[in-house]
Amino acid sequence: MLLVYPRVSHPNAKRAPNASLSVFDAVIIMVGLVIGIGIFRTPSIVAANVESELAFVLVWVAGGLITLIGALCYAELAAAHPHAGGEYHFLSRAYGRPTAVLFGWARGSVMQTGAIAGVAFVLGDYLSQIVPLGPYGPAIYAALSIVVFTAINVIGTRQSKTLQITVTFIEIGAVVAIILAGFLLGSGEPTPPVVQSQETAALGMAMIFVLLTYGGWNEVAYLTGEIKDAPRNIARVLVLGTAAIASLYVLANIAMLAVLGLDGLRQSDAVAAEMMRAIAGPSGAVIVSLAVVVAAISTLNATIFTGGRVYYAMAQDLTLLPRVGEWNERGKTPANGLILQAGVALALVGIGAGTRDGFQAMVDYTAPVFWGSLLLIGIAVFVLRRKEPDRLRPYKVPLYPLTPALFCITCAYMLHGSLAYTGIAALIGVVVLVAGAPLLWFQRNDPPEQARSQPSRAIPALNAQASNH
Repeated sequence: MLLVYPRVSHPNAKRAPNASLSVFDAVIIMVGLVIGIGIFRTPSIVAANVESELAFVLVWVAGGLITLIGALCYAELAAAHPHAGGEYHFLSRAYGRPTAVLFGWARGSVMQTGAIAGVAFVLGDYLSQIVPLGPYGPAIYAALSIVVFTAINVIGTRQSKTLQITVTFIEIGAVVAIILAGFLLGSGEPTPPVVQSQETAALGMAMIFVLLTYGGWNEVAYLTGEIKDAPRNIARVLVLGTAAIASLYVLANIAMLAVLGLDGLRQSDAVAAEMMRAIAGPSGAVIVSLAVVVAAISTLNATIFTGGRVYYAMAQDLTLLPRVGEWNERGKTPANGLILQAGVALALVGIGAGTRDGFQAMVDYTAPVFWGSLLLIGIAVFVLRRKEPDRLRPYKVPLYPLTPALFCITCAYMLHGSLAYTGIAALIGVVVLVAGAPLLWFQRNDPPEQARSQPSRAIPALNAQASNH
């Protein structure tokens, strides 16, 4: 039986989201969420952890297939449980509020802030290509960008949906330009294969960064409250979006490989700029760097925007730090949550500045917690089928139980790889997650029935996704 939650007034939610997004709108949003700055940075790290050019291409194809399997599992959960709370709601229904609270803590302290710091480092890498500031230039740019965009969000300045879609097309245009340049202007001469020793080549590490680059598709779960006829259309959105993203990624990496070769990819921290420098000289590198900066600014602003809502939403379920749960009506922003988020992200930038590669350190920091969370959500497909056998499921994942089992196995493998192949930053991320356990003592004692009858406290985060993309 499908439960219908009545809409009632809530002090922090003036209205529920409207179902106004078409399938096309939602696919564009998904592509915009995923195709960010990762494709301009991670190929060099992936190349350093594979043994041949063929393996380099195959890991990107495998990443697309894994993403599709995960998207199908999410489609079932989102179709059966359309809710603005997205993953938080899935976990709450499957395992109870304590697990959901820890997930919220993980997003606010590890995944979201780590992503902000990682995006800021990539922005710094490419700005340093244009105006170098010395060895700590990327970290300086990263810190300044976090401060600037947090201030903008606190004031209340927001990107319109039209502007965000325009930026998304700039990102897609940059990827298409890389593809065309590689296939039309590349030498076409295959570079000799380079074999790495077992100590330096780690397939698990390569897949961590491949799937990081594909990351973001799961955020579509937070849009189910705004997609027209979401229970029926969410699967189409996820499948079409994944197909488009995988096609662009595989072709872009083949193009970069054709121009730079495996060794060239391994030696660059700004692969797109290096590729265009090889083809069109310094002017080509500057043009691509500017396009990447635009993409990074868009991604950073959107990540800061939505991340602040995580702190705000968490504070609604806890008695701790009540000021963080206050909504700034003047700027229409969770100002205190944004400021707290900036403080955590700046601390992470400081830690990353002391490492050889700040971006990779942030990936190490977030990876175990991220894959552990996805594993729990994959298992939730089985749990909710068992707990709610009579619930209406407009979409069911094909080949059940094989498909969700493959997704869970992949998540478990990636969780293992993120612990086995990463550095000390990964352990720090796990420690931070465990440090959130005392938050369970500060949960509000709202009856479950009352909590379910109210609109999701994550509605601001949902609205943020829609307005920023």
